[in-house]
Amino acid sequence: MSLNSDEDSRESIGHCSVCGHLTELVALLGAVEMYCFECSADVATASLLITEIDAATLAGRDAEELVAECTEISNRILERAQSPELGF
Repeated sequence: MSLNSDEDSRESIGHCSVCGHLTELVALLGAVEMYCFECSADVATASLLITEIDAATLAGRDAEELVAECTEISNRILERAQSPELGF
């Protein structure tokens, strides 16, 4: 399957599962949802941070900085999801 074919281009355009913006979409490994580039980066980062927070907690390490970063990213995702200018 060629990345340059018209059919592939049509299949990758749609509404982002987070912000609803009509744009080129990407899929994250193991996810059913499709995301715009900006949202996919935040969703992937949040997922990794959650894994790291869990690992730090289980190991008895301080995860405060990781939690703060995850909260910041989660707020950004929420803000984008609630933005009326990018919605459907």
